[in-house]
Order: sequence, then structure tokens, then C-alpha cells
Amino acid sequence: MPVIRTVVTSDELRAAWPVVAQLRPELDEQRFVTQMQRQIADDGCRASVLYDDQGVPRAFAAWRVMEMLAVGQHVYVDDLITDADSRSRGYGKAMLDWLKGEAKRLGCVRLQLDSGTQRQDAHAFYLRERLRIEALHFGIELT
Repeated sequence: MPVIRTVVTSDELRAAWPVVAQLRPELDEQRFVTQMQRQIADDGCRASVLYDDQGVPRAFAAWRVMEMLAVGQHVYVDDLITDADSRSRGYGKAMLDWLKGEAKRLGCVRLQLDSGTQRQDAHAFYLRERLRIEALHFGIELT
């Protein structure tokens, strides 16, 4: 039975790095740990890891509680990734269901996330799990 825990220490974050690296290859392990700890301390971000029955990290989520005029109080999922070698074993669904439960427990009315246009397998998963495409996200790099 998988276990999901919210993590904060360098060692816990480092243990999750092999999963996170699959979504964020532009980072290295130290930058990931440093940035996550800063986001946890300064921005209210939370890092949660799903461990299999052997204690191996199989899924990771970075998320936060936010409030916006458009949607009210909600959980925004910054990152959600399941280990590529462990897909189709229910880990992604378990993590998403856990995030929905946490959102409800924290008094949120919605769960939201953005997903890169290239992540078509993730989109299929989100649609199967009854998430709906509600908006387009626009951005520009400020150099």
C-alpha cells in the first residue's frame, strides 16, 4: 500500500529527485533541493511524495494553497510527476486523489494545475480523472 508524506528536509527532497528529474531535467539535484526549501519557507509551497511498499519514491507533487478572485481558495499544483518506470500502477491516481482530499481538508473549493502542451500522456490522465481544460495559460520570459 503506498504512503504519501509531505517532506521538507534536504534528505527527503534528495530521495525524491530521481522522480522530479524526469519532469524538470533543466534542474540539477542541488538546485532542486535549494529552490524547494526556499519555496517551502517563503512561499507556502508543500512537497509531497508517494512511496511504494518498499519505501521507494514513485510520485512527487509540489503544491500550495492560493486564493484568487477568479476561483476562490484552491490548491494549485506546481508539479505532479509519477516515475516513468512505475506508470499504470495507480500511483498517479493515488497522488491526485490525495491532493484532492488535502484541498477539501484545507477548505479549498478547487484544485488547479497547468500542464505543458507537450505532455499529452499527462493530459489524457487528467481528463480520465475528470479534470477539465478551463483556460489557456500565457507567459513571456522577461530578460
